[in-house]
Amino acid sequence: MDWPTGLLVHDGKVLGIDWSVWKVVGWLGNLVFFSRFFVQWYATEKLRRVVVPTAFWWLSLIGSVLLLIYSLRQRDSVFIFAYAFTWIPYIRNLIIHHRHADAHLECETCGHSCPPHSNFCASCGAPLAGSAAKTAR
Repeated sequence: MDWPTGLLVHDGKVLGIDWSVWKVVGWLGNLVFFSRFFVQWYATEKLRRVVVPTAFWWLSLIGSVLLLIYSLRQRDSVFIFAYAFTWIPYIRNLIIHHRHADAHLECETCGHSCPPHSNFCASCGAPLAGSAAKTAR
């Protein structure tokens, strides 16, 4: 075996790891969980402000569930405890995001989606339907 191949494959192990379906699940969980860093970084750079997109929470949830499944299979109590409850804030943040998106008001003039407590459209300045009812209270 030549030296470049020997660096990757040695004694029947790729990168020195005994691969199995469960190792793939564990590494996939790590990859998905780690990828959320790039998603958040990209969104923040794109908008030039700190942003946590929905994809961040989905990647967090999927990655932590995969790592929990792997740790349960390995019966590693430290690893199990580390991922046993992480899904709670991820799901809560996804619910909050969904509720917030549903609460947005649509401008009848230009069709722009406006934040829930807006009185006027940020794009065209038109009064939003329902804003009169809010100001009358």
